Amino acid sequence: MAETAVLRSGLHFGEAPRWHDGRLWYSDFYDHAVHACTLDGDDERLVEVPGQPSGLGWLPDGSLVVSSMTDRTVMRHDGVALTVHADLSAYAGWWVNDLVVDGRGRAWVGNFGFDLDAFLAEHGVDGILGDPGPPATVLCRVDPDGTVTVAAEDMVFPNGSVVTPDGRTLVVAETLALRVSAFTVADDGTLTDRRVWADLAHRLVAPDGICLDAEGAIWVANAMGHECLRVAEGGAVLETVTTSQPAFACALGGPEGRHLFVMTAPDPTPDARRRASEARIEVAGVDVPGA
Repeated sequence: MAETAVLRSGLHFGEAPRWHDGRLWYSDFYDHAVHACTLDGDDERLVEVPGQPSGLGWLPDGSLVVSSMTDRTVMRHDGVALTVHADLSAYAGWWVNDLVVDGRGRAWVGNFGFDLDAFLAEHGVDGILGDPGPPATVLCRVDPDGTVTVAAEDMVFPNGSVVTPDGRTLVVAETLALRVSAFTVADDGTLTDRRVWADLAHRLVAPDGICLDAEGAIWVANAMGHECLRVAEGGAVLETVTTSQPAFACALGGPEGRHLFVMTAPDPTPDARRRASEARIEVAGVDVPGA
């Protein structure tokens, strides 16, 4: 079991970390911006996203795509202007959330599916984990031209995602189902062979952000715990990194891909996170580099 060090503090709520061009890019929900941070902790505010940024990725032409949560869109930034890449308002049951872009420029985009804060106020955590349980939603695919397709139905809070290096497997964290699911990706982007990649309910792990390493294991940020877990297909926990606060997203990066970056915060409560700047970027060294 390893522990993290704090790379940067003072965030409102950090999400969707991605190592890109020698820096850690990430979204800060309530700063309404995409940032990039060096290993020395030097931070730059790069792109303002009024609709609250979340998932990040890059198209083959180098353009940044970012989820704009409350607008229910995916935005595209070409280095100069921020424009709408895709409108998911007809598909997303509530705010859009994390995404991953594959090697063909297709973005796989999750969404809440329902008003989580209102649901918690009415039913509490027991209502999420038991009866009535959270409503299901869809996972969307956004093609490079911005066309939106429902890729999978009956998803329970589809969140962090990864695509294997061969482009043939998509793995998605279903946060409120306490599981990680996988699909086979056809050449045309159709998803088949849905299966449970890891059932984490027995450990009460709510998988939020995830990242893939070179041995095919997945690091899982546990939104219900102060930890990030390295999980093998089938659910065996191989390693644990402890964090100072609950963990909401993770990424592998650094010069050799052996830095595990974890986005943490005291809680995900919107009002509290808007008022305070208590979220952190934490980092630990790992043996197996990112995929």
